[in-house]
Amino acid sequence: MANSLARTARRETGGSRSFVAVITCLAVAASAAISLIGVSASASAAPSESRIERIVREGPTRLAAYVHSGSMDKTIKVQLLVPRDSDGPRPFLYMLGGLGEESEENSIWLIKTDAEKFFADKNVTVAMPIAGNGSFYTDWQRDDPELGRYKWETFLTKELPPLLEARFDGNGSRGISGLSMGAGSSLTLAARNQGFYDSVAAFSGCYTTTGPAGQAYPRGIVSAFGGNPDNMWGPPNDPAWAAHDVLQRSGGLRGSAVYVSTGTGRSGEYDAPGYPGNSNPTDRQIVGGAIEVGSLWCTRNLQAQLDAQGIPATFRYEDPGTHSWPYWVDQLHRSWPFIDAALN
Repeated sequence: MANSLARTARRETGGSRSFVAVITCLAVAASAAISLIGVSASASAAPSESRIERIVREGPTRLAAYVHSGSMDKTIKVQLLVPRDSDGPRPFLYMLGGLGEESEENSIWLIKTDAEKFFADKNVTVAMPIAGNGSFYTDWQRDDPELGRYKWETFLTKELPPLLEARFDGNGSRGISGLSMGAGSSLTLAARNQGFYDSVAAFSGCYTTTGPAGQAYPRGIVSAFGGNPDNMWGPPNDPAWAAHDVLQRSGGLRGSAVYVSTGTGRSGEYDAPGYPGNSNPTDRQIVGGAIEVGSLWCTRNLQAQLDAQGIPATFRYEDPGTHSWPYWVDQLHRSWPFIDAALN
């Protein structure tokens, strides 16, 4: 499969092959990666059944809030990074992860990046909810027999922010960022809840959910985790798919500071066999490269749509850059001045 993915990636970057083929490649490659790695403008009052059950300190600048979600009827662990020194209220940044790399105890941002150290001297509270596999951080239409009940848009926009921001001295300014699956979800949440986020940052994502091309990726991911994609947004002709398409709802991004980055899929030093932590360079170069080729096409289409509507956004194309963590660590650092300016 790796060879066929590589051939597809080379064809699509070198010519004008169909966008459908690229996104299908993205879906297949993302499924392979899984096997390799094991609506309001302001925060409304949280439903009475949603509550913070307890706070646990996990380090000098790290806390864990166990938050009961009324909509999902379960407790979600949300890890928090707070500055070493705080002088009054501060903004919130909600950070969404990607596929199923998270443990039940730690956000993938804490496992794979230096976020804890990086944010220790920043004037922001970072909130990292630990989500379910293939959730796409959205409200599913029906409970899934395998994956359970997902009401993540409700949780992230109505239940969680008022609870955390009241408890941890929020100043009303908030941003959201995500990578891979969480990248598309971050922009979707911002577009569907115009004005709720002052900034939104997305790394290596895809932003369309309609038609064979747009549905291939989310359907492939949900199926790879054993779920039924029809339980998320219905059958292929259900209007809910278009209702979560960032390209079709791009007007909802107006007013938020938007930062989007992607690699080109070309391998660099982080993908070399000798790079620390790169135990499987072939997978990173072939699978990670193919996925990032799909993200590149998605990002170019998003940029064209925002340009056509006159919606300001910052786009960054990394060459080289594959779908892998060292490049996202770089983007975490590079995007911060942009996010900080919007929040502070």
